[in-house]
Amino acid sequence: MKSVILGGILVASLLALIIILFRKKLGLSIFTSIGVHLVMAAAGIYVVNYSGWITGLYIPLNPTTIGTVTVLGLPGVGLLLGLKISLFA
Repeated sequence: MKSVILGGILVASLLALIIILFRKKLGLSIFTSIGVHLVMAAAGIYVVNYSGWITGLYIPLNPTTIGTVTVLGLPGVGLLLGLKISLFA
């Protein structure tokens, strides 16, 4: 029963996302915006790793961490640091 409900939610949200993407006329500006966010996310993680502000913690540069920081912004770096501290300390 639980998997049917979760599957229904997944299908409904996927359909809503497709409707939003096709309804809006997105040009090439969306790709430049995403590119800028990806670069800024990688730069934010790099600064935290190599600045020496927090010693002993390292956030790897992989698609998951960069994607998290891209979506959440700078608070995403804080989220990753908090997860690292709470799970591995």
